[in-house]
Amino acid sequence: MNIKMYRLRSLLMPLTLTFICQLVGAQAIYEDERYVPETDPLVLEKLEQWQDLKFGLLMHWGTYSQWGIVESWSLCPEEYGWCERTKGSNPSDYNTYKKEYEGLQKTFNPVKFDPDKWAKAAKNAGMKYVVFTTKHHDGFSMFDSKYTDYKITDPKTPFSTNPKANITKEIFNSFREQGLWAGAYFSKPDWNTPTYWDPYYPPRDRNVNYEPEANPEKWQSYIDFTHNQILELLTDYGKVDILWLDGGWVAKTPKSEITNWYEQQLVNNDNGYLKNRIVNQDIKMDELVVKAREKQPGLIVVDRAVHGKNQNYLTPENRVPEKPLPYPWESCIIAGGGWSYSFDAKYMSGREAIHTLVDIVAKGGNLLLNVAPSSEGEWDEGAYKLLNEIGNWMSVNKEAIYGTRSMAPFKFDNVCVTAKPDGSVYLTYLVEKGQTSLPTEIVFPDFKPKRSVKAQLLGTKQKLKWTQKEDGMVIQLPNDMSVKLLDTEAFVIKIK
Repeated sequence: MNIKMYRLRSLLMPLTLTFICQLVGAQAIYEDERYVPETDPLVLEKLEQWQDLKFGLLMHWGTYSQWGIVESWSLCPEEYGWCERTKGSNPSDYNTYKKEYEGLQKTFNPVKFDPDKWAKAAKNAGMKYVVFTTKHHDGFSMFDSKYTDYKITDPKTPFSTNPKANITKEIFNSFREQGLWAGAYFSKPDWNTPTYWDPYYPPRDRNVNYEPEANPEKWQSYIDFTHNQILELLTDYGKVDILWLDGGWVAKTPKSEITNWYEQQLVNNDNGYLKNRIVNQDIKMDELVVKAREKQPGLIVVDRAVHGKNQNYLTPENRVPEKPLPYPWESCIIAGGGWSYSFDAKYMSGREAIHTLVDIVAKGGNLLLNVAPSSEGEWDEGAYKLLNEIGNWMSVNKEAIYGTRSMAPFKFDNVCVTAKPDGSVYLTYLVEKGQTSLPTEIVFPDFKPKRSVKAQLLGTKQKLKWTQKEDGMVIQLPNDMSVKLLDTEAFVIKIK
């Protein structure tokens, strides 16, 4: 998931040095990015439903969890501090490191894998969909693909003899049983496959290590391989709602962009065109999407960071936009540690997660919260604790989250605003850590309700007094409720 990031802003929580290092390599989708609306009526209907879901689970999991390292990226020759090679017998020797990294397949045996437990925890937290890493950039398939032996079900993998060996199928089945949508994360680049990183040449960077246009047959083989694997996932794994594609550099690139890049490199770089190489890696995405939707009508496709009609919603990574966006979007946020499993991970507090969710929803987006399983197939207790805290809050206040849309002014002071088509308006007051008092009244600026509307605290039968003034609707907060309200992460006033 990590790609060089050009600006870091709008984060809702303090950043540790580790977190910053993750972000420096993260993929940023900016608020002002162009969006091409979908035209397929089935997809439009599905997108509208997806925007009602608001809260999902992302899971990065693979053989790399055994080392507790950043997923895949230490295989890439690009120099980033956050993916420095530190594991293995001789990390300074790239070829040895790559061989040992790929050898993790032979020791990957997550015998404590219990997807039913994860699915129940996600449901109880209020999550409505899951996006699982069926394959990351390293190429290890967490599903039973017939197009590679670098996979969870290959005899070289100890877990292949387990009844739950086809991990993707087990996860999708368990989560669907709990009523969640199934989403397949899939990496377009594959650093294990010889038709992407040809072993005859050393890898130069994250890109294909040969020139596709000069080797059309080899590149076509890679296109076929990628299409075939994706169509496997959409054929043999039940209903799939979202195809979440990563590796935005694998895309069709106009020749003019490549020429401009070469010219710029020759001007700015004494070593020539060595940095941030741009390669035309046309993977025939339009054709793939047509075939995919023949298998799964209405499928939402997220071709991340590739401008065009196949990016049905945008995905700001580990950041939250500053304002509402005029198109479907989702912030993917790390719950604790990194995207992949890290030892002794520190998880965000329930308050931080709830405030993040409320802020994102008030801006019209969804939250995709990442939890990374261990090499044994477990979640940390910190993850369960976090999801339980979110679930407790959602059990009272979910009405202000699901099925809502952004409403001006979307936020004032520390109050977030959402609304529903039936005219219900929700004011979610974010209680800060250590806060000892509440205001006696909340002024909802420029809001002029009908005289018949009522204001009520969700989770109680408490009706609130209100008056209309020139600057807006003034809602009185009862003094006898302040201790109880201060003991929550946030409380909601419903106006209808």
